[in-house]
Amino acid sequence: MIRTRSRAVVLLLALGGATFGVSAPVWLRTTVATALEPEVAVEVAGTSAAPVVSAAAFVTLACALATTLAGRVARRVALVVAGLGGLAVVAGTVAVLRDPAGPAVAAAADAAGVTELTAPVDLTPWPWLALVTGAAIVVVAVLATLGAGAWRATGGRHERVPADGPVDGSGQAVAGEDEADPQADWDALSRGTDPSSDR
Repeated sequence: MIRTRSRAVVLLLALGGATFGVSAPVWLRTTVATALEPEVAVEVAGTSAAPVVSAAAFVTLACALATTLAGRVARRVALVVAGLGGLAVVAGTVAVLRDPAGPAVAAAADAAGVTELTAPVDLTPWPWLALVTGAAIVVVAVLATLGAGAWRATGGRHERVPADGPVDGSGQAVAGEDEADPQADWDALSRGTDPSSDR
């Protein structure tokens, strides 16, 4: 389990950024022939081969930032969504690894206006790295969700103050006249007085 919010946020931010990074380079290479050139190189970036990868990376980054401000329930929802984003990265990458010809043909049609490839589609290492970062996002999101119950509560500036309760100069709630003050009660007991008799 990941027992600190900061560690979970840093890991998700790092993995989301890494996923963005590995989706940008060329994932696929092949060639086609046209009426003017017998061999035209076709290169397909990860953002074109699997657009869901970069979109899921953005979702992961957003969820990581959301956990820094969200309450207990919203924090868990953000972590679950981050995990789903990691699954989307894995699914999108696996689809390319299983059928690299599909996005290669689409890219060839856009680049050269032909759909018949003249060479096998070569895979670069980047989709394999995307598979690793996607799986890591899932693992981190699951471990963070399991450990989120041990995280410290969000700072007071993000907590609601009861509208009918008195507050001090810093906006923190203070005990009202009818509410128990543990320190005052202890002092009264030390003097041999029953503090409850004044309420």
